[in-house]
Amino acid sequence: MKRLRIGIIGCGGIANGKHLPSLKALDRADIVAFCDLIEERAQKAAQTYGTPDAKVYTDYKELLKDETIDVCYVLTPNRSHADISIDAMHAGKHVMCEKPMAKTAADARRMVAAAKETGKKLTIGYQHRQKAASKYMKQVIERGDLGEIYYAKAFAIRRRGTPNWGVFLNEYEQGGGPLIDIGTHSLDLTLYLMNNYKPRMVVGTRYKKVENPECGNPWGGWGPDENKTLEDAAFGFIVMEDGSTITLEATWALNTDEPIPEGSCRLCGSKAGALVKSNDVIINKGEFDRLLTITPDMKAGGVAFYDGVQDTPPISEQRQWLDAIENDTDPTVLPEQACVVSEILEAIYTSAKTGEPVYFNK
Repeated sequence: MKRLRIGIIGCGGIANGKHLPSLKALDRADIVAFCDLIEERAQKAAQTYGTPDAKVYTDYKELLKDETIDVCYVLTPNRSHADISIDAMHAGKHVMCEKPMAKTAADARRMVAAAKETGKKLTIGYQHRQKAASKYMKQVIERGDLGEIYYAKAFAIRRRGTPNWGVFLNEYEQGGGPLIDIGTHSLDLTLYLMNNYKPRMVVGTRYKKVENPECGNPWGGWGPDENKTLEDAAFGFIVMEDGSTITLEATWALNTDEPIPEGSCRLCGSKAGALVKSNDVIINKGEFDRLLTITPDMKAGGVAFYDGVQDTPPISEQRQWLDAIENDTDPTVLPEQACVVSEILEAIYTSAKTGEPVYFNK
């Protein structure tokens, strides 16, 4: 089987911190093209991760003209996800787009439509589905151990953790703050584990209240003209069509003594409940007149190395994505699923702005 040829669009932090190192570690595809508005950044990425003859672009449309490229990675600010992904699919490329799917729900729906029109594969970079804890819980739930999951909490709570580089503090480029940045991971994982993608109603609130968000921020402070409009915290109350309820908490700065990392959730079912926190699992249930908690060891069992490569969530994400392309199967993250995540996030922002609930399918 010939090696897939990959083009990278956007050579910033998420490219160099997640996708490029993982692709290099797997060594199953050739990265032959790099595009970034800052040419030096694309050149550096090409030198580090590309083939000897890798090409460098500053205009992604020029990269898309290369008919030998099989797959494009869209690793740009949220605002441009949809247009670049759609253009890439119409140019005959499969697309891995970084999370969130798009800045707006309308753009996310356009991406789903383009995938259907072109027949190209489209997936979104929700790597928390690839954690050992997530994979384990998915199997437990599919076996029926939790019963009917009727309540869930999705967590992404940073006591202090406002990213102040790139365009994270640019609402025009990103569409929002912690809700769309890290809350999106937790909501995606919760919906995935519940296998429930039919929201009925959303109520949301959004706050910018913490008086010293730079205090203890691991990335330091920021300029006086930055972070004027983005929330420190956002919260959502989501009711699904089947009556189940999800609450979502997402913060960059919150005066709390219990931060919970993104990609965490609590699931409450009719037979048992579970907490997925980072890469740990706690299952709770009652039996024989006793309440018990079970803590599976996520560090034991399984294979620590796969083909000589440590199986981290980003590497596992790349593996399943390349497998899907090579074997013509579905990737773990379907575009229709990621679109629902974007629709719910937008509904929370809309409700927070208007003070009214947002109803779906009215």
